[in-house]
Amino acid sequence: MKFEVTTLDGQSAGQVDVSDAIFGLEPRADLLHRYVRWQLARRQAGTHAAKGRSDVARTGKKMYKQKGTGSARHGAASAPQFRGGGKAFGPVVRDHAHDLPKKVRALALRHALSAKAKDGAIVVLDKAVAAEPKTKALRGQLDRLGLNSALVVDSGELDVNFGLAARNIPNVDVLPVQGINVYDILRREKLVLTRAAVDALEARFK
Repeated sequence: MKFEVTTLDGQSAGQVDVSDAIFGLEPRADLLHRYVRWQLARRQAGTHAAKGRSDVARTGKKMYKQKGTGSARHGAASAPQFRGGGKAFGPVVRDHAHDLPKKVRALALRHALSAKAKDGAIVVLDKAVAAEPKTKALRGQLDRLGLNSALVVDSGELDVNFGLAARNIPNVDVLPVQGINVYDILRREKLVLTRAAVDALEARFK
């Protein structure tokens, strides 16, 4: 499989050969779904909490005598049915993460890349480099390339000027190739890979 390579100015910069084992698979929605669930679950903070009856600051003294009042039997006022009492079965601090095998994660990433390739939503740039950190200039270049919603992936160290210029553009994300993931690929319409990022991905899955 071949991709056309372009520059930020829209000029042709040749072609690049890519492996069908990475960009030519038939996408499987079940793998993508499993990966996105795993990724979002790991990201969830899990810091939600409510005070139970043992956590509220109320006396543990028996409210009134057991018999002879004509009312129901009650113990401490910290019981959930009383105002100021603890919450019954409230949320507790916990980790929402669950396991996903490493091989499944790697396969899901290849299927996400293949899904973008199948949709014709991959753009290969010669380089993601900006002469100066100017958002307006970079936005004009991306608009000419039709990149209104895009994930830009570069290899190694990101160009500082490009990162500064892109960070204020809505719906445009910039990541190093080490941080590429299924969720960020799927949430943007276009996947923009530099020539160096394509080589890094080929080496990663070789």
